[in-house]
Amino acid sequence: MKILSLVILAGGKGTRLKKISKGVPKPIIKIGGKPFIENIINHYSKYNFNKIYILSGYKSYLFKRYDNKIFNSIKTELIQEKTPLGTGGALSLLKSKIKNDFILVNGDTFFNFDLDILLKNIDNKNIAHIAMVKNLNYKTNQKLNGLALNKNNEIFLKKNSKLMNGGAIYIKKSFLKHLKNQNCSLEDDILPKFIAKKLIGGTCFKNFFIDIGTPDNFFYAEKKLNKILSKKAVFLDRDGVINHDQGHVYKYNDFKFRDGVIKALKYLIKKNYYIFIVTNQAGIAKGMYTLDQYLDLNKKIKFFLSKKRIFFDTVEFCPHHINAKIKKFKKRCNFRKPGNLMIESIFKKWDVKKSGSFMIGDKRTDFLAAKKSKLRFYYVENNLYNQIKNIIK
Repeated sequence: MKILSLVILAGGKGTRLKKISKGVPKPIIKIGGKPFIENIINHYSKYNFNKIYILSGYKSYLFKRYDNKIFNSIKTELIQEKTPLGTGGALSLLKSKIKNDFILVNGDTFFNFDLDILLKNIDNKNIAHIAMVKNLNYKTNQKLNGLALNKNNEIFLKKNSKLMNGGAIYIKKSFLKHLKNQNCSLEDDILPKFIAKKLIGGTCFKNFFIDIGTPDNFFYAEKKLNKILSKKAVFLDRDGVINHDQGHVYKYNDFKFRDGVIKALKYLIKKNYYIFIVTNQAGIAKGMYTLDQYLDLNKKIKFFLSKKRIFFDTVEFCPHHINAKIKKFKKRCNFRKPGNLMIESIFKKWDVKKSGSFMIGDKRTDFLAAKKSKLRFYYVENNLYNQIKNIIK
């Protein structure tokens, strides 16, 4: 997968949901106990993005919790509208920020599709490529409706077509030069012009899709979304389980996978498990390497694994240590194993079926963290694939 940015449009008021939202922006209305936008971030952050931008408008201050944070080794940045700009004008705010092509997603839609398939279908002559879905149960959805594909997979508008924008679009950086800092709609004012010029491609997916913009769709999401996303998980320590523990590894050339790891990860994906990494990284606190060096290693690992169709759903890490040299990381922290807050944080953010989930580590601190969270635990064996296969059987 090429290096891209992720852009989340989160500026709408959600007028049709005002009785449900009670003034809260649509993307942070809670469904299943967590803000809707977190399902979006969880889904996309497993991919090889270099940064996540959140474009906010209505009550921007409520999105501050997502500014300058790290999700699966990807840093976030919140960009706030000073005046309402619509979905088209808001994108103009990226001109001085973004350095590469990007994936644009709506903050009020969740589309559980495979981004790699979309990217493989892109024709370089096109300025954008839309992930489309059949408009079967969402007749009130007007976000670029009535789409069709010609033999070259170019989108054209066709009356009564049941294909529509799935709220996820690959867009070239050059697209931004066509935007002005003024209130306009991406779906109504801008994209149709490029569709008319046959400069936008599309791929149709049959995966689960939901737009929470109407009360009916919101209640449908409450009923279905958590069930769709709920599955078993494996929690893995990093050093000594994923890679050979050579003591505070932070350089990619020193990162060596242990026997059976690649095969084990592929097996877990085939068996439909979430894969979570929970790792102490006291080397950051002790000044052995920086936070950015640690994140850079993670990104290189993600890029290597993505070529093999392997994705970690998230990587939780604790940079703190009581004997830290770096002052801001010097503290006793229950995220650090044997504390279990890394595990509990994942349970809070993800729809994990605890029954059937398990953890593998190489130290007693891993065992104690798992025990506190009542998570089945195994000490790592010589070949991770053989071990996991035997556990799942």
